[in-house]
Amino acid sequence: MRPPPPGAAVVTAGGCELWLLPQRAAFAAEAGALLVADAHLGKAQAFRRLGVPVPEATTADNLARLDALLAVTAARRIVFLGDLLHARAARDGVAAQAVRAWRACHPGTALTLVRGNHDRGAGDPPPDWGVEVVDAPWRLGGLALCHEPQAVDGAYALAGHVHPGIVLGRGADRLRLPCFHLGPAVGVLPAFGSFTGLHPVQAAPGERVYAVAGDEVRPLLTLSA
Repeated sequence: MRPPPPGAAVVTAGGCELWLLPQRAAFAAEAGALLVADAHLGKAQAFRRLGVPVPEATTADNLARLDALLAVTAARRIVFLGDLLHARAARDGVAAQAVRAWRACHPGTALTLVRGNHDRGAGDPPPDWGVEVVDAPWRLGGLALCHEPQAVDGAYALAGHVHPGIVLGRGADRLRLPCFHLGPAVGVLPAFGSFTGLHPVQAAPGERVYAVAGDEVRPLLTLSA
């Protein structure tokens, strides 16, 4: 097994070693599984169809970061923790073409989607994307993988949905950063998608917060339980 890449934070959850990665994803080292929450592929395309001027090439950026993560982790599987697709429009058009081209470059990588709320509206990915689709919770060793945060008996639950962020500083010096928010039994990953917002979280006693600061994941001081 490779060592964690520079900038990653290493934690243990559910008896599993997790690498918290600055690309806003986690890696379950023993299982060889890359965990990605809230990619929201095709979100910018859906907004542009409504006449909203938003950035282009967000899907390309997401796929490029997946390439980089596969290179540094040698992951055998990617598990999407819900909201892989933002809307039904992502099943065709430019975003879908980009995903198909990316998939053709990674035919040996297993892809699993734990359905999220946007996936229910968008529908399952097209069959030629080669994505196994499951409902939450989906067990991976001592982890229970979900979209919406929820406690799962006998496992440590990892989820997305919330798009957690942390606010540092005040006034003009205030900084909003995506973060990993890990409670005693449930952890929430930051949104992976390039075109997503942040929901500020407050750490309670016994919880851990890791901020994504550029190319590094940094633990923040939290209260003891």
